[in-house]
Amino acid sequence: MSNISQRIDRLPATPLLWRVLFLTGIGWMFDAMDQGMVSGVMASIGREWKLSPSDLGLLGSASAVGMAVGAAVAGMVADRLGRRTVVTYTLVLFGIASALSAFSPNFHFLLLFRFFTGLGLGGELPAASTLVSEYSPAKIRGRMVVYLESFWAWGWIIAALIAYLLIPVYGWRTGFLLGGIPALYAAYMRRGIPESPRYLEQNGQLKQADEIVSKMEQQAGFSSEALPLESGAGEADRKKVLLSELWSKTYIRRTVVLWVLWLGINFGYYGFVLWTPTLLVGKGFSLVKGFEFTLIMCIAQLPGYYSSAYLIERIGRKAVLVIYLAGTAAAAYLFGHGQSGNAVLVSGCLLYFFSLGAWGAVYAYTPEVYPTRIRGSGTGWAAAVGRIGAILAPYIVGVLYESQGKEAGFNNVFLILTIVFAVVAVVVAAAGIETRGRTLEEINTLK
Repeated sequence: MSNISQRIDRLPATPLLWRVLFLTGIGWMFDAMDQGMVSGVMASIGREWKLSPSDLGLLGSASAVGMAVGAAVAGMVADRLGRRTVVTYTLVLFGIASALSAFSPNFHFLLLFRFFTGLGLGGELPAASTLVSEYSPAKIRGRMVVYLESFWAWGWIIAALIAYLLIPVYGWRTGFLLGGIPALYAAYMRRGIPESPRYLEQNGQLKQADEIVSKMEQQAGFSSEALPLESGAGEADRKKVLLSELWSKTYIRRTVVLWVLWLGINFGYYGFVLWTPTLLVGKGFSLVKGFEFTLIMCIAQLPGYYSSAYLIERIGRKAVLVIYLAGTAAAAYLFGHGQSGNAVLVSGCLLYFFSLGAWGAVYAYTPEVYPTRIRGSGTGWAAAVGRIGAILAPYIVGVLYESQGKEAGFNNVFLILTIVFAVVAVVVAAAGIETRGRTLEEINTLK
């Protein structure tokens, strides 16, 4: 195990770690606001521009295409240029494109701006979770990354409030402006985030890594125990990253599990979350009532995240993923077959509770299974493959909803999502590895 990793893993949660988590999480929150805003404005945009459900599905998919490209490219860039560089500049791109969405003169320009918004968003999320994971000691690493993911819930809550209180009065363009401009300020705040010390060590920047870890040790009241790096380690770690290594004998099982996990949870999540207000309107609720229900469901995300954060260090990553994915499958079925307003609301709250708890575990689990030299690339490519599900789901939901009618389409959409979540839970249970309590170096030796 490297000197830097040993020193990080013996620390508690230091003020510097909390600062990295907060500054990274604020940007994450604005990312979520943007995605929530799309959900909130789809019905309004559809009415203004007289769009079909298939057109609205393309609106959700345009951002997802950008997220796929952004995740793949930014993951590799993060391994070459650093995690901090990626999480700063992707947020700038995201903020500019989101704000420009508010000034779209027509549907085609909106699709273009949504693609660039997704490019920034997709590039940021894997790099941000990698950064927080690498800063965190082994005993709390999973919990800290789930805390990072919990900022997503706050972003959705703010977006739901904007959709409920402002969009019916001021229109959908206001929503995109309120999501994009603050994101640029969050990018400015991120200038103060130091680079991952594990990444610096891997790239031979030992003095900078030592300075960061020494500061964390000082904050924790620990004495510094710096040791010289073994001869040749830096050169070996700076070797060129090869994507084929993700499919080597050592990592192929992990890669397959992660790609199935990301593909399934993206398909399932974006299959319902972007469409919820619109589907509720089709179910017979008013637009304002649909926004009200969505706001309440978004609040249910918070206990989902925090329960996942608690359990992930108690019962492990695999158990949390399987339980929360299975819970999401059951809730999706109940939501699709809810007949009364109360049944729809309760099952919808369970759907958001379990699905976002699962998402927190996904982001905690993913960076752990690869070594530092390919962690950004491995995480980025898993996210990129997952975004294929996010690309397909909104469009497929729109086509089903349009072709089968509102009642049958609603039921069949959630039946498909139930099956997807259940299959992913089985794959993780059967083939996933457990990483709880292990150092990042120990995980690399697991079969």
